[in-house]
Amino acid sequence: MKKILIALALAGVATPVLAQQLPAAVIVTVDRQEMIATSAAAKAAQAELKPKADALNARLNQLRTSLSAEEKTLRDTQPQQGALPAAIQAWQTKARDFENRRVQADQELQRRQQEIQQAEQWVVKQINDGAQPIISQIMREKGANIAVDEQVTIQHAAAIDVTADVVARLDKALPKVSITPPAPPAGAAPAAPAPAAPAAPPRR
Repeated sequence: MKKILIALALAGVATPVLAQQLPAAVIVTVDRQEMIATSAAAKAAQAELKPKADALNARLNQLRTSLSAEEKTLRDTQPQQGALPAAIQAWQTKARDFENRRVQADQELQRRQQEIQQAEQWVVKQINDGAQPIISQIMREKGANIAVDEQVTIQHAAAIDVTADVVARLDKALPKVSITPPAPPAGAAPAAPAPAAPAAPPRR
């Protein structure tokens, strides 16, 4: 019984000691979405990526126009019931060729879109990585021990938001980033674009 009482007494002493070792939470918030969107690096990257996005849209419109016209021609020239077998076979060959080129066009557009998305993701990663030591420095200056993304807060005082300070320092430390993602490791297969959904042959 004496040992039990001693153990309980020691436990009662240890609890407040441990509690005193934990510092009070001092929080700063960073709006990561705003940090990325308004940073000089992101704006410069957007300017570099815009020609690629514009070229993709132009190619999309070109393919849409040409394939739509060709599909209409196939519908209009589809042999009627009772047509000669040679005419039917010739039309079916054209229809298969058209479908193959439509699938190839879908794959081309998906590949180019994927390249732009990968570039955007690489830009965001570089900005996020570059911001980490800046956020750490600001936390030390303000005596903070927690940094929280503002997007996950319900309410907070404006005084603890350090986003503007982070962006200002980030623009000086990292005014520009690369839009070319690093090559995948040797032996790693590149991600294949999603297969296009099979389309029904043109019909009247």
